Amino acid sequence: MTGKIGFGGGCHWCTEAVFASLKGVLSVHQGWLASDGENSSFSEGVIVEYDNDFLSIEILVAIHVYTHSAASDHHMRSKYRSAIYYFSDEQVTPITQALQKLQQDFEKPLVTQVLPYNNFQQNIDEQLNYYFTDPERPFCRTYIDPKLRLLLEQFSSLIDTDKVSHLLKKN
Repeated sequence: MTGKIGFGGGCHWCTEAVFASLKGVLSVHQGWLASDGENSSFSEGVIVEYDNDFLSIEILVAIHVYTHSAASDHHMRSKYRSAIYYFSDEQVTPITQALQKLQQDFEKPLVTQVLPYNNFQQNIDEQLNYYFTDPERPFCRTYIDPKLRLLLEQFSSLIDTDKVSHLLKKN
């Protein structure tokens, strides 16, 4: 069965690479997400379609929280809103419970919001699949490689090692 969920928190290139590296992810749409009310402005993020028989919401939330500054309420939060966008009301409870459980791993409060999905604007074609089109870009090596290394350390059984084989060679 297919599930759909949105994530925002850091650069959409980084978030795209993180989720595109996972087994069980069927697609990652990278661009800008918006919710409603005070969160109706667009913020960088991704929509992830996944096999929910293989990946749970709880594990996806954990991966999201560990791979961006989820406990930092920095001045760029309007561009990089720390959020999980749900597509059905049934997703709210498992998302919220996962965040509550993960809070114990962080000294500062998580700033990640649980928001209803409202709108999406995809990035231009030339910037889609940014990391995997050229992982040797300085931006990729500096910002995305550390996130993928964290995935390899903490979630190794969920990583598509073919996609990150270049990192395995560097270790």
